[in-house]
Amino acid sequence: MDLAEQQEQRRGRPRSEAVERAIIDGVVALVEEGVPLAEVSIERVARTAGVGKATIYRRWSGREELFCDVLRAVEPEDPQLTGASMREDLIALLESMRLRGLANRSSALLHNVYAQMKSQPKVWAVYHATVIAPRRRLTLEVLRRGVENGEIRGDVDLELVNDLFTGPMLVRSVMRPDAELEAGLPEQIVDSVLRGLRP
Repeated sequence: MDLAEQQEQRRGRPRSEAVERAIIDGVVALVEEGVPLAEVSIERVARTAGVGKATIYRRWSGREELFCDVLRAVEPEDPQLTGASMREDLIALLESMRLRGLANRSSALLHNVYAQMKSQPKVWAVYHATVIAPRRRLTLEVLRRGVENGEIRGDVDLELVNDLFTGPMLVRSVMRPDAELEAGLPEQIVDSVLRGLRP
């Protein structure tokens, strides 16, 4: 939390969800109009959203963090894991990936932003650190629990196993846009990989 936010909270002014929504919608509107991500400045977002630059900087340290929150707002939500079994949690995580893949195919906005992000190392680095890496850590936690519960062998490389589960969904989502992302695909992937990993 920065100094401005701390002062704002001390004065009893809570962060406004409506203001944050207006700022995120402002970024979305600019990208949908065809403005390249490199030209979406904080000043331009502030004008579009009808707020001051200071209002944006109280919530985000810069455009990279703002873009990450914009993507989170338009992507499907991360799944709530039950913890009932490793298999069920892995299926839930892969279903979330499947839905993101479908959203990326159907949303020109998502497709455009993802494509442009990769040409902007700072934006991509923040997105990787705040979105991709935590999702990977969550899958690794599920796999570690699977080892502890005896659902998979303890002699496997969990980093590699993580790739074995997520790889097929990523290939279909990113490298094979013609491939189907059908319902039931997460179960097929999880059960196929688990057959080789069970004790």
